[in-house]
This record gives sequence, C-alpha cells and structure tokens, in this order.
Amino acid sequence: MKYDFDSIINREGTDAIKLTAMMENWGRTDLIPMWVADMDFAAGPFVLDAIRRRCDRGILGYTCKGDHYYNAIIHWINDRYGMSAVKENITFVGGIVPGIALAIDCFSKPGDKVLIQPPVYHPFRNVSTAYGREVVTNPLMLENGQYRMDLDDLRNKAKGCKLMILCNPHNPGGIVWTKEELQAVAEICAKEHVMVFSDEIHADLTLPPCKHTPFCMISEEARQNTVTFMAPSKAFNIAGISASHVIIYNKEWHQQFEAFLERGELNMGHVFATLCVEACYTEGKEWLDQCIRYIQGNIDYVMAFLKEHCPRIKAIEPHASYLIWLDCRELGLTPEQLTDFFVDKAHLALNDGYIFGEEGKEFMRLNIGSPRSIIEKAMKQLAEAYKRQGY
Repeated sequence: MKYDFDSIINREGTDAIKLTAMMENWGRTDLIPMWVADMDFAAGPFVLDAIRRRCDRGILGYTCKGDHYYNAIIHWINDRYGMSAVKENITFVGGIVPGIALAIDCFSKPGDKVLIQPPVYHPFRNVSTAYGREVVTNPLMLENGQYRMDLDDLRNKAKGCKLMILCNPHNPGGIVWTKEELQAVAEICAKEHVMVFSDEIHADLTLPPCKHTPFCMISEEARQNTVTFMAPSKAFNIAGISASHVIIYNKEWHQQFEAFLERGELNMGHVFATLCVEACYTEGKEWLDQCIRYIQGNIDYVMAFLKEHCPRIKAIEPHASYLIWLDCRELGLTPEQLTDFFVDKAHLALNDGYIFGEEGKEFMRLNIGSPRSIIEKAMKQLAEAYKRQGY
C-alpha cells in the first residue's frame, strides 16, 4: 500500500478520549482501547498538509466558506453516490450529533415524538430526551446473523411521530440497508407525515461489494422529506476537526434551518474546518480506498479468529464501518458480568451493548480501526480470557 496503516502511533499525552476516560469508566488504564469510534491511523497527508499551509500563513483569523468548499462536497457525493446537490442545499454544522440536536430544536418542540431503531447509536436517544422529546422505538430484528427492519411495527409506531432518526448505514450493526427497506421507510414516513433525519456519517466506509444508497435518493418524496447528515470525520479519521454538513433539498426546510443557525452564529466553524473537508474530498480517494481494504482485512481476521477460538461470541459481519457488533448471548452473562469479562478478564475496553438500547444488553461493540498488530494482541487476550473461564 502507498499509505501506512501498520505503524503504531502513541496517543498518550494528546487528551485522546479513548485513553483519558478509561479510568473514569472502568477504574483502570491497562486496557486496549477499542471503544470510541475513531481510528488509530494517521490522518492522510493531504489533511495535515492543508493545516500546515494555513499555519504557515501565520494568521488564524475568521474565515468564510468559499465555493471551493461547497464544490468539493458536491463533486464527492455525486461521484460516490450519484447524488446531485447545489450550494443552496448545503449547510455547515460542527459535528453530526450537534447538527442533529440543532435540527431537533429547529423542527420540533418539547413533547413531540422521535422514532429510533434500537439497538442504535445512543446519542439519538440521549439528545432527543435532553431536548424534552418523547422517544418511540422500532426495534430491529436479528435474523440469521444480520439485522432487518420490522416494517409492520414501524407502520404502527410511526403514527403520531414528528420525526424519525435513521442510521444509514447502521451503527452498531454495520448494516447497509437495501433499497427496498429504505423505500418502505420513505413511504411509511411520507404517509404519516414523519420527517426523516438520515445520519449517513458511515456512508464513505461502506465495504465492497456493498453500495450505500442515500435515503434522499430513494424517491422525490423522500428527497423532500429528508434532512441528510454527512461528514468526512469517520472515514478520514478527523473527528476532532468537528466539521460536518447537512443537505436539505426541501427549500422551505433549508431556509428554516439556515435562519435558525444564523440567529446564534451556529454555522460558523473554525479556521481548519472547511479546508480539511475540502482536502479529504478532493485528494483523499486513494487513501480512503486503501484504508477500507485494510479495515476489511481486520474484519476478516476477527471473524475467523472468533469462529476458531471464541465460538460462543458471534460477530455480526459489518457491511460498513470499522465497528463490529458482538453477540455474546451464548456466554450466559448478565450485562455487568459481560463487562467484567471483557475489562477485568480480557483487559479490553469496548462499548457495552446496553448503551445502544435494551436490545443490546448482551452485546458489545468492538472498534477494529487499528493496526493489525493491536487487533492480534487484543484477540489473543480475549481468547486467553475465554479459555480461562472455561467457555
């Protein structure tokens, strides 16, 4: 490979959350951190060079968003997904979760119902309840090692909801939804007048041969009923840059959201934000293609290792992202015992499944976005703990 994904980068002393929060969360620091959803790979040189060039100018003053920023997004989504857009469809926000929070505040009111599909990215629930909205759940169904939507339940649950937050692709399940599933969601939500927020932050990490379909491209009806959230942060490992974008084709909604943000200057961004987005989308394709191949290699390794050495832990193979959802139900452990097994026995820091909803309480989320040597060490520790426990 042209780019290096094998070198281990020491993140001590960088205030990395995955390291600094271990003591608070688990009371120890001798764990391999495989929980926070960022990767341990260096950002692409095109990103670092863009930051250096700006620093070399010597002034870090206020900046605006030039046409080159918007054009980078427009060309990227068109080349990758056939998704057309113009500058007037795009709004900058300082992160996907902040963007969703702002959109909830803009487009709904306290007491409104927000529909989610657990087990799902926990900030969907947290942000909704924090803003005084009522959360309605449409649990996914796990069948033959993969999740699918319960569309009959969705038809019932959607009634009376103000909006739905769709995870597309799905986190933590790594699901790339079929066009048929997305079409059904679009029809149900349109019929029940449910606005759709589509979180597509993991779209650029879709693993071949799977293909991502933006929800807004399902139909013209969906196009006018969707607020799409995208960012290069997960795919290019620049989450700390806090630069995301919202794409809204409904002209009235776009104007409403823009006005909402402008009242508090909430769409400003910082001096490095837009230039990093532009660098990723104009110079980053080769880096991302190689990163995805490396991630797929890690996934293949973990899947094969667990089957051979820890067969009671069933990995749900992701079709997008570097996150693997582990089905640990055959271990017969309570959520507390499961956490103890991974932390105190295997010395691994993973995300506890219950944070993604009641449906995830016997699962764990594993981040394999690290050099292969770290993944191998982690799997060895897991296998040793598994054997000691007599599974």
